[in-house]
Amino acid sequence: MTAMFPPRVLVFPAFLLAASLAVPAVAAASTELKSDTPADYAYALPLQVNGKQGVVGLRLPQTVYLKARTAELDDLRVFDARGVVQPHALYRPPAEQQARRGILAASIFPVRGGVPTAAGSAPIDIDIQTRPDGSVQSVQARTGRVPGRDRAAISHLILDFGPAAKGDGNDPLHIEALRFSAPKERSSYSAEVWLETSNDLKQWHTAGVAELSWLRNDSAQTLASDRLELSPQSFRYARLSWQRGEPIVFPAIEAETLKPRSSEPRRETLWIKPVAGKQAGDLVYPAGIALPVEQFSLGLREANIVYPVALGAYVERPSRQAGKTTEWVFQPRTQATFYQITQDGQTRRSGAVGIGLGHQQEWVLRPLNAASTAQPELGLSWQAATLIFLAGGTPPYSLSFGRSDAIPANQALDQVAPGFTPAELQRLEQAQVGELKVGRSDAAEASAASQAAAAARQRTYILWGVLLLGVAIIGGMAWRLVRQMNAGKES
Repeated sequence: MTAMFPPRVLVFPAFLLAASLAVPAVAAASTELKSDTPADYAYALPLQVNGKQGVVGLRLPQTVYLKARTAELDDLRVFDARGVVQPHALYRPPAEQQARRGILAASIFPVRGGVPTAAGSAPIDIDIQTRPDGSVQSVQARTGRVPGRDRAAISHLILDFGPAAKGDGNDPLHIEALRFSAPKERSSYSAEVWLETSNDLKQWHTAGVAELSWLRNDSAQTLASDRLELSPQSFRYARLSWQRGEPIVFPAIEAETLKPRSSEPRRETLWIKPVAGKQAGDLVYPAGIALPVEQFSLGLREANIVYPVALGAYVERPSRQAGKTTEWVFQPRTQATFYQITQDGQTRRSGAVGIGLGHQQEWVLRPLNAASTAQPELGLSWQAATLIFLAGGTPPYSLSFGRSDAIPANQALDQVAPGFTPAELQRLEQAQVGELKVGRSDAAEASAASQAAAAARQRTYILWGVLLLGVAIIGGMAWRLVRQMNAGKES
């Protein structure tokens, strides 16, 4: 009879294993079966499209960022007239490189009396006098003269393009070509010229060579090859020499310039008035968790003020004080000094400060000067994303948002607009937004923390139920085992 007991004893562990595996399955099933209809979102914006395009764009308005309940905009949905979700993607165009082209005229200084030499040959000795600002004042050949050679004959040209040729460290200027003007008294010309460049008039580097020629007919029509192309580079001074042809002073030499510049993305700014913070002196600015803040600025009202601040947020952590479980502390993100000063009739103001990408339900400003009483408005700037959606289903469409526990529905761009180039995405039809509609907000008002707490309580109840059921089974098995043992003794 003892051989009959072990199989019954093994029933309970197997049951507990199955029950424990069922707990996450139940939780997952409850997540998958969660309702996802327009009525489950707090807000909706009607979208108007012409109905002729399969892929449509919408630059997200400020309302969406202020009323969405998730940092990554997981609670965005595009519904059709029947409540069917339409595929969508969020797109931020990359920064574009723009080029500004211009013309920079050279100041021309002929070197007379020296020996015409091409670049790369023996160095020449030229006395170059400059002004305090670096501009060339005069040039003169000190050596290399040949007996019997006309002292007025030209051997080289020194070119000075001025301080503007170097640009600045953040916005450099590149020269990509030189263009030569032909003398009016000459009907034809042909020469091979060499160009060397320098930034200090001491070290010279060979930059390029060109065949210059022009031919003018009796009708004053000119056939010209008057351009010397370079690999784009930054320099202020140049030295021109002749390998072949007669050295002359050109009426004008102009540099074709190229200034590359990254285009700043179009940003929107929200100005917020402060409220009192949790700690004395702090200023709190209610924003929205969905705002992807990249820059911040301050609107100072005082005529003359220097205002150093730290920008951050409050975070909750376990309290170190007896009788308190948690406490709120200020966590800085960046520091900056803002100012507004009137001097000589001109007002100088500080600009926006970059902070990377940040999401906060509220931002906290802490003045670093404890005596300051200023209460400036806070400007939060961000680049709005473009929502790109597939206009399928049954129009009209609506954009719903405002739900803390929404499951992400944003798809990859190639799953919504496959094969579309950036230029095509820029030309997409833009949906027109209607008046904001406010719907049910009971589910949307619940915070993510309360949702997580409810889910945790549900899992606890399920686990306790499983444990109580296990205790009941153990009791039943023990009672049955005792009966079997008593029956064995009687027999």
